[in-house]
Amino acid sequence: MLIGIVGRTNTGKSSLFKAATLAEVEIANRPFVTIKPSHGIGFVKVNCPDKDFDVKCNPKSGYCLDGNRFVPIDLLDVAGLIRGAHKGAGLGLQFLDDLRQADALIEVIDASGSTNDKGEPAQPGNYNPREDIIVLEEEIDMWFYGLIKKGWDRLAKQIQQEKLEVVKALAKQFSGLKITEEMVEDTIKELDLYKNITSWTEEDLKGLAITLRKRSKPMIIAANKIDLPGAKENLETLKKEFKDYSIIPCSAEAEIALREAARKGLIRYVPGEDNFQILKEEKLNEQQKKALEFIKKSVLDVYGSTGVQDVLNMAVFELLKYIPVYPVTNNRLEDKDGRRLPDCFIVPEGTTASEFAFKIHSDIGNNFVKAIDLRTKQAIGKDHKLRNSDVIEIMTSK
Repeated sequence: MLIGIVGRTNTGKSSLFKAATLAEVEIANRPFVTIKPSHGIGFVKVNCPDKDFDVKCNPKSGYCLDGNRFVPIDLLDVAGLIRGAHKGAGLGLQFLDDLRQADALIEVIDASGSTNDKGEPAQPGNYNPREDIIVLEEEIDMWFYGLIKKGWDRLAKQIQQEKLEVVKALAKQFSGLKITEEMVEDTIKELDLYKNITSWTEEDLKGLAITLRKRSKPMIIAANKIDLPGAKENLETLKKEFKDYSIIPCSAEAEIALREAARKGLIRYVPGEDNFQILKEEKLNEQQKKALEFIKKSVLDVYGSTGVQDVLNMAVFELLKYIPVYPVTNNRLEDKDGRRLPDCFIVPEGTTASEFAFKIHSDIGNNFVKAIDLRTKQAIGKDHKLRNSDVIEIMTSK
């Protein structure tokens, strides 16, 4: 799974990326700091079943903290986009093409309005962040439209002449954009595009592209810099105007400060929580104490978290509708090396036991006999749909 982080330059994209990954990326208050895309590992947060089974887990990847399992996902931070990016402005096409394999997008905006349309610093409140949402959505949609339109006439004629099935042919042609047959079929149905494909108009094609983009690259908005003046008021206005989007208040800088302090052993902090515990107050200087106090009063107490963990979780579990599932090799919850609850797979809702077996390994899928739901102790067949936080022992013929 790949989540793309997009936005105007200087809105805090790289700060959010660093907050989620603690990667060493350049962060500065000037346009176009990020030129090449940055790949990193972030983590979604789920309940670990270790307490349910009264065991201590031993993850092979990710980590567990206070009963919270942090499962790795891929993140991609692309360069800041500007108006006209889909036409190549600011190397926009290069940056957009980095998003081809993204499953979902996090759009970072400066909720305080302290970044203008050129990505330059401005006084808070001098720029309306609604413009960022409008421009970014238009640029991404038009980029998608350009990709689908390229070679369209030839493709449409080929489908007609060879009497190809439209849904299968389009899904195959655009599979590189993470478009599936189901997405194509649902889009054609929604837009009522049942006429001959060679007679589709420009508007038909544009509607197809925009709808497929929303299905294959759904977007959530991180309203960053929420602790700056005017941001809270802007957030309420944005939520009223853009009701189709989930808009999450964020302070990437606050999350970086908390994670860095936790990494140094100064505080105990679970990402996504509304509090932290100071462990070594004597090692904090006055500036650090004031910073932590500000984060507590201006971010955590007001919004319930810094928002960084929330936006990652919502992108995966609400936008993409994935669920966590834990495979083990025996009823002691172990793998072959004796690790307990070693793996957590993030899979789409509706995944069957057999499909899950293939995700683990092709040999396990090919030799699948049945699975055991270790919460209920019930045997389940290959067509059984897995549920959120299932712990599954898979039985094979070999």
